[in-house]
Amino acid sequence: MADSSKKRKAALDSKPSASNKRTKGKKQWRAPRTSGAGAITQNRSIEPGDEGIWATCDMRKEGKCVAELKDTFDEYARRLYGASHEDAAAEGGEAEQDEPDIEAEIQRELRDISKPTAEPLFTHIRLDTDCVVFFKTRPPVEPVSFVHTICVEAARSAERKQSRFVKRLTPMTVMGKATDKGLDEVAQQVLAPHFHGPDCAGKKFAIRPTFRNHKALSREGVIKKVAAAVGPGHKVDLKDYDLLILVEIYKNICGMSVVDADYERLKRYNLAEIYEPTPNNNQA
Repeated sequence: MADSSKKRKAALDSKPSASNKRTKGKKQWRAPRTSGAGAITQNRSIEPGDEGIWATCDMRKEGKCVAELKDTFDEYARRLYGASHEDAAAEGGEAEQDEPDIEAEIQRELRDISKPTAEPLFTHIRLDTDCVVFFKTRPPVEPVSFVHTICVEAARSAERKQSRFVKRLTPMTVMGKATDKGLDEVAQQVLAPHFHGPDCAGKKFAIRPTFRNHKALSREGVIKKVAAAVGPGHKVDLKDYDLLILVEIYKNICGMSVVDADYERLKRYNLAEIYEPTPNNNQA
């Protein structure tokens, strides 16, 4: 009898308790991660082939910068492309509040599951670098003309300041891997329409690279490689250029775009400088 009692006790002890079953079987729902002013941020990365817009801001103002850019991008997308608010803000702008509403987020996720999902025009990509944010864009948004329009209108009404936290905007026509091969591929794709056509001869150009958290490629090496991709028949002119080639290298990703000489008049696309120029006209 003693042995039988011990066996029954051992069998009972080996069974998982009801609480353990619930702990293992039930997946806990967690609120989406937020940045700054409650703006929901998708946990994505920048990939080769992406296009988008870099922006800079003051330290610890990244969240407010993101929220401000969402409003600005939404406004201009509706005006320029007739895009709906839902398209431009589907990435999570409606949850901009001090504290995330858990119940509301659950209901929103359930609605999203039951309907087809469309990629938003602007997707904020979370970075681990201070003072820098990135928005991935998709057509019909064309980053260079889009940013240029924002800056032109800011300059026309500089007395009516519409931005507090955003500083420089840098459009990227396409992104690639930050390797010699990746840089070559990006350069061929971005530079061809500006330098390789029958009506593109005799351009004066400059190259302006920026590096963040990257050490593999050197500044001199990048400039030489991009200049070689420009090809013959053009001349380097750092001050009186017709076209400026912007190169942004961040970690293992590089991006490139071409802007015209209006870039200098528009304070290098620095909204803070457009609205409140520093007395000595230094670029922030």
